[in-house]
Amino acid sequence: MTDFNDLLRRFGAAVAANDGAALAALFTSDGVCDDGFFGEYRGRKAIADMLAHFHDTGANFRWDFFDPLSDGRLGYARYRFSYASRMPGAEGRPVVFEGIGFFQFRDGLIARYAEAFDRGMALAQQDFAPERIKKVLLKLADRQNASPAAQEHRKRLA
Repeated sequence: MTDFNDLLRRFGAAVAANDGAALAALFTSDGVCDDGFFGEYRGRKAIADMLAHFHDTGANFRWDFFDPLSDGRLGYARYRFSYASRMPGAEGRPVVFEGIGFFQFRDGLIARYAEAFDRGMALAQQDFAPERIKKVLLKLADRQNASPAAQEHRKRLA
């Protein structure tokens, strides 16, 4: 069984250090990292590339996980994430938010990572215009609502 606390420590350290190889090594070869801002990345190369994109849009990352729970098959941990924005018009603005990470494991590695957090809070801290925040959140809502499970919910409300 994977030492979940150690995995979380290595996960956060790899992100902070912009070490795509170290982050990708935590995943199965076909692993998926579903980032709350950038979407799904499948496979180690794509996950490493995603981390480089993180560092294009932010700096001085810190990712602290707490209250971890895992049975070796699934893992959940609350987190606090922070960085200084590199987004145009928001350069240097501090961003801090909390969320929950969801991990699925296979053979001691991450087969899938996904997360839940308040994206609007992160965007507002960068002083994005309300129209820009709405555009981002509607795009994310469309992605969520395209899933079969969400369609089942939406159908009953039509």
